[in-house]
Amino acid sequence: MNEIMKIRNLSKIYGKKEVRTTVLNNLSLDIEEGDFIAVMGPSGAGKSTLLNLLSTIDKPTQGSIILDGQELTAIRNEKLAKLRKEHIGFIFQDYNLLDNMPLMDNIALPLSLSNEKAKNIQQRVQEMAGLFHLEGHLKKYPHQLSGGQKQRGAAARALIRNPRIVFADEPTGALDSKSSRELLCSLKEINEERNATILMVTHSAQAASHASRVLFIKDGEVFHQIYKGHHTRQELYQKISDTLTMLTTGGERHA
Repeated sequence: MNEIMKIRNLSKIYGKKEVRTTVLNNLSLDIEEGDFIAVMGPSGAGKSTLLNLLSTIDKPTQGSIILDGQELTAIRNEKLAKLRKEHIGFIFQDYNLLDNMPLMDNIALPLSLSNEKAKNIQQRVQEMAGLFHLEGHLKKYPHQLSGGQKQRGAAARALIRNPRIVFADEPTGALDSKSSRELLCSLKEINEERNATILMVTHSAQAASHASRVLFIKDGEVFHQIYKGHHTRQELYQKISDTLTMLTTGGERHA
């Protein structure tokens, strides 16, 4: 596999002098093309901070983040914004769809902002709608959609440009179990069939069990990793649950 992102000795410290909080501490990680990584850990472990740093929303105190050979921490803001727009996709917990646009225009937005040809945009929207089972909802506005439909629409928008990596921040946090399962199955299908690379922060063992690799963070460091391998999803779910129990009871297992 091709390596997409290399993270080395990543730290994030807030505050100054005696009032300092270390959220991430010398964390290193490799992300390869086609990875579907779920990031888990207790509240305050550094999950969301890691996602914000890797997605260039925030900057590290120290350390290196390399995307396709480019050192992101050394890129200026204008070039970084362009890189983010062209190579990184985002799926947020609260959908972030525009209320005054039908779903088809929300999905098309990243391409529309890049002045893509109308014919190409239409083809891509139809393709993404098929992948996320939204064909019959494209003319509806967000207020006419269920939570699950909105989130699948947000995922379709995140993937329409074929980004190098997609970051998902608690994408099932506001969904019921059926909608969560539908979204995760669609993401897993795109990961397996389109080789999409996904890093998802989640608190849900059920959600994480759809991933091919589960990364546990504790006190800003990698505590443990589980690879799906030949495990069934139920077996992976049990391993995830056991590790979460170990995290909350003060175990010392490491990657």
